[in-house]
Amino acid sequence: MDVWKNPLLVPCFFLCFSFQTNLSLGGDTISGNQTLSGNRTIVSAGGNFVLGFFKPGNSSRSNHYLGIWYGEKVSVQTEVWVANRNDPISDPSSAELKLLDGNLVLLNESRVIIWSTNLNSTVSNSTIAVMNDTGNFVLRDASNESKILWQSFDHPTHTWLPGGKLGRNKKTHVTQLMTSWKNSEDPAEGLFSLEEDPNGTSQYFILRNRTKSFWTSGPWNGQIFSLEPEMRTTYAYNFSYVSNDDESYFTYSVYDPTIFSRFIMDTSGQIKQLTWLPNSKEWNLFWSQPRQQCEVYALCGAFGVCSENSLPFCNCLYGFEVKSQSEWELNDYSSGCKRKTLLRCENNASSNGAEDKFWAFFSAGLPDNSLEMSLESDAACKSACLNNCSCNAYAYSGGNCSIWTEDLLNLRQAADGEGTGSTIYIRLAASELLSKSNGKKTVIGVVVGSVGVILLLGLGFLVIWRRRRSVVSAKAVKGSLMAFLYKDLQIVTKNFSEKLGGGGFGSVFKGTLPDSTVIAVKKLESISQGEKQFRTEVSTIGTIQHVNLVRLRGFCSEGTKKVLVYDYMPNGSLDTHLFHGKEVLGWKTRFQIALGIARGLAYLHEKCRDCIIHCDIKPENILLDADFCPKVADFGLAKLVGRDFSRVLTTMRGTRGYLAPEWISGVAITAKADVYSFGMMLFELISGRRNSKQSEDGKIRFFPTWAASKLDAGEDILSILDSKLERNADVEEVMKICRVACWCIQDDEIHRPTMGQVVQILEGLLEVNAPPIPRSLQVYVDTPEDIIFFTESSTSQSSKVQSNVSTPSQAKSTTSASAKP
Repeated sequence: MDVWKNPLLVPCFFLCFSFQTNLSLGGDTISGNQTLSGNRTIVSAGGNFVLGFFKPGNSSRSNHYLGIWYGEKVSVQTEVWVANRNDPISDPSSAELKLLDGNLVLLNESRVIIWSTNLNSTVSNSTIAVMNDTGNFVLRDASNESKILWQSFDHPTHTWLPGGKLGRNKKTHVTQLMTSWKNSEDPAEGLFSLEEDPNGTSQYFILRNRTKSFWTSGPWNGQIFSLEPEMRTTYAYNFSYVSNDDESYFTYSVYDPTIFSRFIMDTSGQIKQLTWLPNSKEWNLFWSQPRQQCEVYALCGAFGVCSENSLPFCNCLYGFEVKSQSEWELNDYSSGCKRKTLLRCENNASSNGAEDKFWAFFSAGLPDNSLEMSLESDAACKSACLNNCSCNAYAYSGGNCSIWTEDLLNLRQAADGEGTGSTIYIRLAASELLSKSNGKKTVIGVVVGSVGVILLLGLGFLVIWRRRRSVVSAKAVKGSLMAFLYKDLQIVTKNFSEKLGGGGFGSVFKGTLPDSTVIAVKKLESISQGEKQFRTEVSTIGTIQHVNLVRLRGFCSEGTKKVLVYDYMPNGSLDTHLFHGKEVLGWKTRFQIALGIARGLAYLHEKCRDCIIHCDIKPENILLDADFCPKVADFGLAKLVGRDFSRVLTTMRGTRGYLAPEWISGVAITAKADVYSFGMMLFELISGRRNSKQSEDGKIRFFPTWAASKLDAGEDILSILDSKLERNADVEEVMKICRVACWCIQDDEIHRPTMGQVVQILEGLLEVNAPPIPRSLQVYVDTPEDIIFFTESSTSQSSKVQSNVSTPSQAKSTTSASAKP
């Protein structure tokens, strides 16, 4: 019978569907006989997390998985937990997640259990499963919220959320570890994992195949992991390590619960910390280890080569080709490379009897698993490899012969000018390399070689002429940028042999132009901007001329080779004088350095056509010329802001310990972010030490808190001064700089001065009032001198004034006067 022909039956028809046990969207609980299948989901009470079936990435496969992902507050689909990561489902509409005998079980389309909580529960008739706002999916007693029978936090996959644990149960030996996805479209267990040392120490390792360690946190010292000093200066997170008779684990929390933050074990082999930026609607990379991609062990698989100077990072050795192109396109390089042509002993017919040959490869380090032997010569070592059909490569040095009979793993391209590295000879079929010439070919070779020599000599004269021409042009057009040839820069830096220093964006080398001008040449590494963007940024920075900004002389942009050429600063960077005992700077010099830096930043913020936010002010980025005049340097992170805009959205950048609180909250930043970093640096200029320092008793001393407390209490201000100065300083100047520093690091940016106001204060044109102690510094234990740095999230102090400086006459009559510079 057709129900639609009888109106009285229509309500009954829909009433029948109302008795379905599948969940409706929005509920956060599975109980009784309810099941989850198809496109049904459960959502945590606050909407933070969703549990349901999903299809990863842009996969064309029909594989589906039961997992947890962020709710609508995060607009990018981001999975944080997967139940059946190694057992996909082809038809989620026929699969079911339900309660069975006190357990949560997942049945596939064939009604076979492929995942279960595996509990021997005694409360099987009263269990419910709840999706919490923390991202923790729990199975508990319906009548007792505290009686947790099972929780997803105890079984992390590739993501570690706030409140979760990474560790091990000492009695059951069950571990909580993170394991990477295989690739972006396959959540199956990948190669890389982060886990606690199984030998019982408190350090954590990143492992490949859970066997080969290539990064460690160092042991826990009571405050931080010894090899992760950046933990000292994080002010958005509270980290803790717990160890007792039952278990040991590492956990963390976020001070501001509105911030979505997560750690992941990435398919790249790096552990990454990411924070969601709601305004720009993207995940921002806040921290990662290992820092260099090629430090990940065997990232590129067998016979693959990793290079920091190329994208993608992985390529195949000469004579080899990608084994699985589809996997490489998903950034999964684990399958590695295969030979294009078989070796002679593998396929004698195709070799025509020709002996295999060797191709020299300069590697940053030799692979593991070599067979070692003592031989008299390179020729003997080469012969030992040729006589072994399993030999893939050899290396010879000082009587020691190494041959490799297994797959070559962890090959890394040595960079130009890199001081360390070894030559390894890769065995190839003869057809892959040119044969030696003989007979008539030899005669032809001599003729061709002679012509080649003549051409090379001509080319050499041409290079010298162009070098001279470029130098003449640079002199003739003084102040304009020079476009250098990479080969020229190799010559003037002696192939990048004299390294001056380095940072996150590259290394700096000393060079000398033909006219004896000394330069500093910075080779940029791991940069992703295109040619047009690079040249636009260079030309913008190149037009800036100020006595307190380092001068950019020119640049080189040849493919992936991006180089910047600066004036050389003979006294190096500020950090070498403050922290590394190079030369003690007197107080007058320090005061002038502070004033010079302030003038340089004020110029960037207020005098350029576009406001330029430096984004990474710290002692390492302040260079000193022959007269100790400071030069703000390293604009690799700088952000341009048009004058029509007061703020700019950007991904988080800079250095921990100098980052303003607004970076963490994800709001658009202003030039006040530089003001905060400048304030933090002023404290280090005063004390001659890092702001965070571990004392002999293991506690972390945070200098700004101590200095602010001394200032607030009106105590002897010279007691905070660098002990190497022996109190030899102007009290009023120390007081002034300390007050400025405290104003600069106020939690709310509207309470910080502009850099123009800072300049006027240091020049004596404005007086500065006594500052409040920022909330982020108001944490004390035992005594004011015994301070451990924990900080709460930034909150607006609406009772404070918007300006914190006053003219001398105003300062006498008010403590909250507003002043314009």
